[in-house]
Amino acid sequence: MARLFVAVWPPDPVVEVLRALPRKDQRGVRFLPPERWHVTLRFLGEAKADDVADALERAELPAATARVGPAIDMLGTRSVIAPVRGLDELAAEVTAATADIGDPPARRTYAGHITIARVKRGAIVRNVVGSRCDADFDVERVALVESRLRPTGAEYATVAAWPTAAR
Repeated sequence: MARLFVAVWPPDPVVEVLRALPRKDQRGVRFLPPERWHVTLRFLGEAKADDVADALERAELPAATARVGPAIDMLGTRSVIAPVRGLDELAAEVTAATADIGDPPARRTYAGHITIARVKRGAIVRNVVGSRCDADFDVERVALVESRLRPTGAEYATVAAWPTAAR
């Protein structure tokens, strides 16, 4: 079994919009490298990749347009994020297809986002929160991603991917 989640990887133009944000290192704020930026549709935890693949093969993944922004915000007190709207239906389909795999699905309302920095308790985030970050993209693929936790942070590897329905 592996630590898995289902996600959407932002395309290069969106990555460039986020790279252009003020990302000066600050005490207690650790900016994540762009190769870790993703929008989680469902976190599965420990699960078998083959079980997830079988479930997503049978799923009808709807077309979706992701809307990033309009500005960088905080999720709680520990994560600096770019909000992402427009993926609710896609996330719901992924969740329904994989409901009996891995950890039970979250009961809270889906809140799509790209985490761009982690914040230690008590740290003050300056410069980036409130920065504009408007970008849209059509979601063409949904990825099953394995997460390996390392002392330097998580490493992600796409295990498989499935196309969404054509627009």
